[in-house]
Amino acid sequence: MMNTPAPVARAFAPDLARGFMLLLIAMANVSWFLYGRDFGMAGAHPLDGTALDRALQAFMMIAVDGRAYPLFAFLFGYGMVQFTRSRIARGIEYREVRRMLRRRHWAMLLAFGLPHAALLFMGDIVGAYGLVGLVLVGIFFDRTDRTLTICVWVLAGLMALFAVFSLVGGIAAAVFMPTGALESADVSRDLTVATESYLASIGGRLMMWASIGVVQGFFSAVPLCILLGWLAARHGVLDDPARHRRLLTRVAVVGIPVGLLGGMPTALTHLGVFGLPSWAFSGVDFVLGAAGALGYVALFGLIAARWQSAPPAVALWIAAVGKRSLTFYLLQSLVFAPLFSAWGFGLGGSVGTAGALGIAVLVWIVSVLLAVLLESRGARGPAEVLLRRLTYGRQRTDAAAR
Repeated sequence: MMNTPAPVARAFAPDLARGFMLLLIAMANVSWFLYGRDFGMAGAHPLDGTALDRALQAFMMIAVDGRAYPLFAFLFGYGMVQFTRSRIARGIEYREVRRMLRRRHWAMLLAFGLPHAALLFMGDIVGAYGLVGLVLVGIFFDRTDRTLTICVWVLAGLMALFAVFSLVGGIAAAVFMPTGALESADVSRDLTVATESYLASIGGRLMMWASIGVVQGFFSAVPLCILLGWLAARHGVLDDPARHRRLLTRVAVVGIPVGLLGGMPTALTHLGVFGLPSWAFSGVDFVLGAAGALGYVALFGLIAARWQSAPPAVALWIAAVGKRSLTFYLLQSLVFAPLFSAWGFGLGGSVGTAGALGIAVLVWIVSVLLAVLLESRGARGPAEVLLRRLTYGRQRTDAAAR
């Protein structure tokens, strides 16, 4: 059985980070609903726009893109350990908890990820993370800290190699290929958000999700960040952030600047400063974006440590969103898909980056208001309620909820 600290009350820091993460994810996802113009072969942003649009595209590439999903992965991994130790504390046998984790991840893949991708958004991450969770938990969940640490370094080394190869490949492509061949229109959008037939868009979304989901889940920083989440949770780093203030400070001070600097080459390439294809720095983004994501997590751990005893109202509101992250993640797509797609209101064919990001922020603010309402009533989000029922299976819900 994995070694975890004694159970504690629900930690404030992970919920605060999840709530903020949903703002980043809304901003990262909304650009995938734009269409009718040229896009780079890697990245969500158009190759044109107003001066404000272009500035915001650069900001997204530097501070948000490639940072939101590793942040989610870390918190996803952290939550697995929290889930395990809290159920054991309630008297559920470890073998049954493992079965519950397995059911939980299957539910994420089939009950949430698949319908979400089919009906709304080809870039669904819930199913991808459920699939990765099934594999990683089955192989590594009971391994020692030393084994997990070795795996983290191996994965980091592989990501670094990919960064080198992608950069070399981008330089070679710029030298030997015509400029027009370096970028192209994004076919994935033609099959999903740009089609006027909703039924046709379902097939396009499923096709893209089946391929992108696996790549997004396994061939990215996601496995590495999940393993780091396990290690952090085993030592209660976010459960008691005040006790780990020194570690969190180091990670924030190093990780955030490294993450920002790591996104600059991609942003400059997108803006045409470097004559390289947009994917040339994708490997660099994988590696340094993960560092930036960990820096964000550490920053919110430090904020939570400062506010642990008496958090301000706005922090409690954001944490309320984080407690219901699955519900409000799905709500974003429920708004974006019909609003932006050609089969809906078609806003994605005309609005620019600035307008799309403004809508994303507005949707997140509405999520905060809804979360506060649910919190005042002591109610979980509907998606969390369904996931809970699918997770427990035949376990009595009232006993598990004690």
